[in-house]
Amino acid sequence: MGVIEDYLAAVTGHDWDALGKLVRDDVVRTGPYHDRFEGRDAYVGFLSGLMPNLPGYAMDVSGVTYTDGGRRAFAELAETVEVNGAPLVTPEVLVFDIDADERIARIDIFIKQQPA
Repeated sequence: MGVIEDYLAAVTGHDWDALGKLVRDDVVRTGPYHDRFEGRDAYVGFLSGLMPNLPGYAMDVSGVTYTDGGRRAFAELAETVEVNGAPLVTPEVLVFDIDADERIARIDIFIKQQPA
């Protein structure tokens, strides 16, 4: 497993200490709605407050691809949460920039929206 697989396992396993070690102090995360978190403490704080409270949460990773000599990675996945008692599946791609020390410097999240 690589740093991105470890990151995804930390998120789904709610292992915030491990997650904190995988991201840089100055990590920048930009979400699908242009929401932005800068810095490890802000980002890990956001996830640790959000993830345990998502009803019926599941993540299905279909693949992780590394490029640029391992400095960039793409994770294709689907996240599921319960909305009004029914599962809502959201396909996503996460784009990661990875530094020379194998820590995540940047995360950009792109989603496919469900049809109306």
